[in-house]
Amino acid sequence: MVVVSCLLSQQHCQTLTRRVSSLEDQRKSHVISTTWNTVLNSNTYTSRQKDSRSDRRVVVSSTVSRSMPIVAAASPVTSQGMVTFKKYHGLGNDFVLIDNRHTDEPVLTPEQAERLCDRNFGIGGDGVIFALPPQHTGSDFTMRIYNSDGSEPEMCGNGIRCLAKFIADIDGAVAGQEYKIDTLAGLIQPVMQEDGQVRVDMGYPILEAGAIPTTLESNYDGQGVVAQSLEVAGKTYSVTCVSMGNPHALVYSVDGAPITLDTVDLFSVGPVFESHPVFPAKTNTEFVEVVSPSHVKMMVWERGAGRTLACGTGACATIVAGVLEGKTDRNCRVDLPGGPLYIEWDESSNKIYMTGPAEFVFEGVLSTH
Repeated sequence: MVVVSCLLSQQHCQTLTRRVSSLEDQRKSHVISTTWNTVLNSNTYTSRQKDSRSDRRVVVSSTVSRSMPIVAAASPVTSQGMVTFKKYHGLGNDFVLIDNRHTDEPVLTPEQAERLCDRNFGIGGDGVIFALPPQHTGSDFTMRIYNSDGSEPEMCGNGIRCLAKFIADIDGAVAGQEYKIDTLAGLIQPVMQEDGQVRVDMGYPILEAGAIPTTLESNYDGQGVVAQSLEVAGKTYSVTCVSMGNPHALVYSVDGAPITLDTVDLFSVGPVFESHPVFPAKTNTEFVEVVSPSHVKMMVWERGAGRTLACGTGACATIVAGVLEGKTDRNCRVDLPGGPLYIEWDESSNKIYMTGPAEFVFEGVLSTH
């Protein structure tokens, strides 16, 4: 049995209020205790169903009030063996966050994370992110993430903004706070902004085919893959390959015509790209429609997560590919299904900066016994 107790943010309380008819009559707060198969998916609540696959029920105790402060969690594991968590999202790319700085290994296994990410039988999310102790002198902490399928990616752009906001909320950090975060993709440095957004120094793009990795033939500067043809599901896509510590295949055209997002069958072509043999470590795939040199629209099929509403590293890779193909400026707005990210590829330093939101949804405690 998984036992979860949750405290929702004010914004998401409004969503729940609309779904619980008697709640509006209460002046202060209302406690709902029921058996749900969905552990507070931020948009959907379904009552009294049972997971026939594992005979596993989820018991939820959720406190809802008109003023919802973020309560700092002193430890991720309580004396009763419960694990505290908070849920955040970056433009709809949503994650379960756990303060794991007390120990070097995540307190949950990949299999447990996969179950928690199930939107019907778990909390729901695109991944579970852990803040662990730093790996190097001068770093503040380490990021580890398990995707919704239990796999572990090198890094996640939206996830690292959520992680920075998560730690800032716990530690009471203010605007201007900068973090140095160790990841499997290297050191990443987010900075909290006055407007509540998070600006992240994402480091340098990797263009060498072997380091991305891809087996597509290099056709740029002796080692990169830019606008290279790739046959997928009976169509010829123009693909540029970029790594932001994790692999990306950027698609600006198909069969010689510019991409228009409403003609892309993402659920059909995305999985084929992800597992295509030319990407030995699989790949994230971004389809990009150009509005102007300073504005593009993008949708993504993420390796290990499928369709998501946003991808931070994908937005960064999108602009790298757009500049290399002569389609975008170095400063560009990237509209994703969940909202916009602002990307800058600084020519003097070669670094990429990403700016976007990270929002608290709810917090709680869970037992995976």
